Amino acid sequence: MFLPLHDDTHLRIIRFQFVTLSIIVLNVVIFLFTGAFTNDVVLGSIETSFGLTPIELLHSNTATGGIPEPFTLVTSMFLHGGWMHLIGNMLFMWVFADNVEDAYGYVGFIIFYLLSGIIGGLTHVLMSPASHNPLIGASGAVSGVLAAYLVLYPRARVWILLFLRIPVPLPAIWVLGGWFLIQVYSLAAASPNEEVAWWDHMGGFATGLVLTLILRARLLSQPNGRN
Repeated sequence: MFLPLHDDTHLRIIRFQFVTLSIIVLNVVIFLFTGAFTNDVVLGSIETSFGLTPIELLHSNTATGGIPEPFTLVTSMFLHGGWMHLIGNMLFMWVFADNVEDAYGYVGFIIFYLLSGIIGGLTHVLMSPASHNPLIGASGAVSGVLAAYLVLYPRARVWILLFLRIPVPLPAIWVLGGWFLIQVYSLAAASPNEEVAWWDHMGGFATGLVLTLILRARLLSQPNGRN
């Protein structure tokens, strides 16, 4: 429906969004080595080995690829199934994550990002415990970032590409509120064989929302001395 292009919220505490950029670069590099130039057989093997497979997490100690299955809660966050999957997630990261990183600080943002992704993945597992399909993608963690931005900067102006064609400036509360409603509608309308893990999005969003509501006063009132 839309893609974010730019926001008008400037960094206040950190000088540069090192963690955000590092996460984006890491995702791109991993995709170049695992998904961009590999065939479907190889990609499927990688997804099976390092993606989060609900039934394996619940009933096996080791993933098909030999790593401990709980580790796939993290490794799955850095795999993507195609260019559009990667670009969509990383574009949302680039527009919104820098200001969340500014609020949380470098170390705090790393913890926040990983926790949002992990709980998003666990939410997917809880809602689809018998699924044999591996979950991949940063969507759960990115959803947490969007929730944090919504709490911290609801009045910020965000330029979006509406219907992927029309550039429009809107308040963040409308952009991210609209994004959330799209997720709710998509979840309600999803078929049993839906490939998009909407519950991963919802779990990550809820995590980011709750954490930022709890920590908001501290994040915004103690800017001095933050790493």
